[in-house]
Amino acid sequence: MSERKQQRAPQLRAVQTKAAILRAAAEVFDEFGFSGASISKIMKRADVTQGGMYFHFSSKEELAYAVMVGQGDGLEFPAGEDGLQHLVDITLYLAEQLRHNPVLRAGVRLAVEQGEFGLRDDVAYQAWVLEFRQQLRFARAKGELQPDVDDHELAWVLVSSFTGAQLFSQASTGRVDLPQRIASLWRYLLPAVAADDIRGGLRLTLPPSEPTPVPTPEPAADPKAEPEPAAVPKRRSRAASEKRA
Repeated sequence: MSERKQQRAPQLRAVQTKAAILRAAAEVFDEFGFSGASISKIMKRADVTQGGMYFHFSSKEELAYAVMVGQGDGLEFPAGEDGLQHLVDITLYLAEQLRHNPVLRAGVRLAVEQGEFGLRDDVAYQAWVLEFRQQLRFARAKGELQPDVDDHELAWVLVSSFTGAQLFSQASTGRVDLPQRIASLWRYLLPAVAADDIRGGLRLTLPPSEPTPVPTPEPAADPKAEPEPAAVPKRRSRAASEKRA
């Protein structure tokens, strides 16, 4: 084995161990919440030693922050042309993912519970505001919005409404009805924001698609460091993935 390969092997193991810890932490936080989770539960789920755990993460709080801000990492949004329909599809996709994806669920739960680990940080919410606003800017350029719609304000309203809808749905049905609730949100919102000539053609259901693998969150920055502007959640369209393949 060459010297370079010998050097790469420990690095690869470290990356794999960190990914396993993040995945296990997301599952444990999803099941038990921040207060009910423990380092020992996460270590057992990840099948790592105490040394392996603390080499990557110094505390449960640091792990929780990493999962919270990484909630959108690795999501593959439905393929489609940017604009209002694509934004509708993204929200419906997220509603479906919240029913089945423990990584996303954990990040969303921790954003609500963050006061339990000493934070008041809107970085996760602002990331979704930026993602939604990007699609609204495309919609504006294509003439799909009413003239008086402010894209930043509407993005904020959408993130706030989605957050409330998913919390209500979780409490009432365990999010079983969340896709229908998000469709209802759009049904009442679109008459106020969509241009008259496209409103009737907008679809409030996801197109048929293949299931995507559940992603693993990527490492986050140190929560004690100076916060940086929120980044748009990392994702790839299925069309781009297929093209690269």
